Amino acid sequence: MPEQKRLNVMVCSGTGCVTAGSAEIKEALEEELSKRGLEKEIGLVLTGCNGLCASGPTLAVYPGEIFYQKLKPEDIPHLVEEHFLKGRLVQRLLYKPPAKRKAVPVMSEIPFFKHQVLRVLRNKGLIDPEKIEEYIARDGYLAVAKALTEMTSEEIIKVMKDAGIRGRGGAGFPTGLKWDFASKSKADQKYMLCNGDEGDPGAFMDRSVMEADPHSVLEGMIIGAKAIGASKGVIYVRAEYPLAIKRLQLAIDQAKELGLLGENILDSGFDFDLTIYLGAGAFVCGEETALMRSIEGKRGMPRPRPPFPAHKGLWDKPSVLNNVETLAGIPQIILNGAEWYRSLGTEKSPGTKVFALTGAINNVGLVEVPMGIPLRTIINDIGGGVKGKGRKFKAVQLGGPSGGCIPESLIDTPVTYEDIAKTGAITGSGGMVVMDNNNCMVGMAKFFLEFTAEESCGKCPPCRVGTQIMLDILTDISEGKGEENDMETLLDLSHDIIATSLCGLGQTAPNPVLTTIKYFRDEYESHIKDHWCKAGICLDLCSFHIIEQLCTGCGACRRACPANAIIGEKKKPHRIIQEACVHCRSCYDTCKFNSVKVLPAGFEGDPLELVEIPAGAGKGKGGAE
Repeated sequence: MPEQKRLNVMVCSGTGCVTAGSAEIKEALEEELSKRGLEKEIGLVLTGCNGLCASGPTLAVYPGEIFYQKLKPEDIPHLVEEHFLKGRLVQRLLYKPPAKRKAVPVMSEIPFFKHQVLRVLRNKGLIDPEKIEEYIARDGYLAVAKALTEMTSEEIIKVMKDAGIRGRGGAGFPTGLKWDFASKSKADQKYMLCNGDEGDPGAFMDRSVMEADPHSVLEGMIIGAKAIGASKGVIYVRAEYPLAIKRLQLAIDQAKELGLLGENILDSGFDFDLTIYLGAGAFVCGEETALMRSIEGKRGMPRPRPPFPAHKGLWDKPSVLNNVETLAGIPQIILNGAEWYRSLGTEKSPGTKVFALTGAINNVGLVEVPMGIPLRTIINDIGGGVKGKGRKFKAVQLGGPSGGCIPESLIDTPVTYEDIAKTGAITGSGGMVVMDNNNCMVGMAKFFLEFTAEESCGKCPPCRVGTQIMLDILTDISEGKGEENDMETLLDLSHDIIATSLCGLGQTAPNPVLTTIKYFRDEYESHIKDHWCKAGICLDLCSFHIIEQLCTGCGACRRACPANAIIGEKKKPHRIIQEACVHCRSCYDTCKFNSVKVLPAGFEGDPLELVEIPAGAGKGKGGAE
């Protein structure tokens, strides 16, 4: 029996925390514990991502569930002395909610964690992902034992259908139905595949699951293989995920050693083996047929369907491709049943969904919430609201470059496949990019269209040519060369591309343009008619001015300006020399008194024609817009 520890210290070792320096934190802890002779009574565990990526490096201390954040190696001696030896919390290292001074020490009381329900992420921050014993201790592989020794393929598929689980990779296709199609296909060989390609900008759901709980993915694949009758499987992972690849391979090796992969698993007579295939980072390879062609060594390009992969997939054999999140949730459904799964979510969108919260949000990180939860709860409660004093929530891009933009007026939309689709966006794989009032929606649409135009495989003209034409129009608009009929042209092109593109990349590429025109048409009109980007993002369409009536002469903007374009004496209004201004936004972002304003490019009139001066302004009580 392992020795009981007085305290267990769980150090996050997901990619975010590793980048922030968690390896150094671990080394400092090992050194300090050894110096004080505490190695036997205090356990040190490296876990996967615990979710709150913005606060890394982080660690949690059990019992007590005490959460420490933004650690530095020099903090460790004091932490060990105060908490581990004297039992006193180190207040300055505890989590503090945005705009609040009082720290919240216990993880379950921190709003970011409090509003989540963990099923797919049930092991995050609790186990060492590189030790199969710790996964087994948390009921790991019990579902495989049940599926292989107590259930038929038909019974497994029925549970999936009854649970109503839908693919978490973006399309939301019913998993049980997909498995049923493949199980009924007759062939001498079938394949069970995992899509760990994850190409959406700002998305890291699958990466975090593979890093934090790789055995859950393997277990889901084994169950799926039994359901469809597959003896071989492939995990397709983008090569830019080295930590995920390392831990997946280690998990495969460990499972084989214990007889959980390979021939005659658990003496059940069922054989299943797994390999990892590294993708080169092509976004289009997230599409199932393109992914399968890539594994075959061909150029990753989608093919027409039918035939569907369930009948003719990898190597022209029946194949099922599921997303990482989908597979990681399968074992718990087998163990707990369909009713348990349906106890969360809605009738048509049951269960939970994992999202990657990024952008202008305080709590950047990984979250798992019940389907049907309002966007407002995710953004304001879990996410901690928009980051920056005076900043306001403007919109959220949901579904990545294939998704759409949801405005502030629809922030109470429930997160279900159906309700999100009504807004013009899609739930997608789970990327959620939050934008504030300093984001330009024309620029946002242009950013995502640049991505999809670049990532188009070029096979079908509607996508290859159409997205580039749309991008050229958006570029003209952002540079002040837009014409009044551009919006109608963009709408017409969007509908044509959606109707005629071969695969999901082209069929969804216009979504960011369609939703931004729908909800932020005034910004397009301002760019085209007034040649003004009010957010100050499209640099050809804006200029920065200091409003004399608002400036306190504190000098912060002058010190921040890299071009020395700001002049003025202390405690007297400053001025921007327009000829020297490089439009870096440093003054705008630095000013605490809201005195720097964005005006049309080349504006030479009285700023007060466009700027309203609030009562009491310019006396040190202002705030950033």
